[in-house]
Amino acid sequence: QVQLVESGGGLVQAGGSLRLSCVVSGRTFVYAIGWFRQAPGKEREFVASISWSGSSTYYADSVKGRFAISRDNGKNTGYLQMNSLKPEDTAVYYCAAEPGYGLTKTGYDYWGQGTQVTVSS
Repeated sequence: QVQLVESGGGLVQAGGSLRLSCVVSGRTFVYAIGWFRQAPGKEREFVASISWSGSSTYYADSVKGRFAISRDNGKNTGYLQMNSLKPEDTAVYYCAAEPGYGLTKTGYDYWGQGTQVTVSS
């Protein structure tokens, strides 16, 4: 059974930074990693994704230039470095894994429980 566990969320002032981590366990497989977020009263939205090799990445326009996705396959861990945070970045952030070598922003099979990120103004 595949498990994803996020960590690194918290409370930060606007303009600050946070680094989220996502550990994938339970099965050995090739997978893309995606990060998503859901703010109160809003639908979950795509934030960023990275292919298995790390050579391909994709970002939502709202975070492009501020967030950076990366991964360490030796540690089965994905990361989301969030800089220049804004109050509108406040949300529960989820990581997800999708089997395969490709890059995708939809159709993820496996999900973590989420970590809260709160950005104060």
